[in-house]
Amino acid sequence: MGFITRWLVAFALLALTYNPTEWNFARWAARAWEDQMPLVVLAGLLLTVGFIIYLRATLRSIGPLGMGLVLAIIAALLWVAYDFGWLSLADPTVNTWIALVALSTVLGVGLNWSHVRRRLSGQADMDDVDD
Repeated sequence: MGFITRWLVAFALLALTYNPTEWNFARWAARAWEDQMPLVVLAGLLLTVGFIIYLRATLRSIGPLGMGLVLAIIAALLWVAYDFGWLSLADPTVNTWIALVALSTVLGVGLNWSHVRRRLSGQADMDDVDD
């Protein structure tokens, strides 16, 4: 599973949770809470499991400082694009999609960092194992 696949899963997880369309968990859950409470709870728990997997892997791999650094690089790229006139931040819908891409990139980098480090250094990472 390559970087693109991991990034796409992170993007899907975030976009399923919230996006500017009507097709997201947050809006569906608000509408369906009264009629489909068990299904809403199940879907919410499944999304939570996905977030825990991605966030835990990202925090273990690059940590909070690495997450901040990746976000800072993305913010700088967006700043350059805005400064050159390639990007307009006037539309809130576009801004939401940009945020989803930025956050999914942080999660994607976090999930892929061990693979990148192994290829660059030739050393494999190992998790701590309790005996």
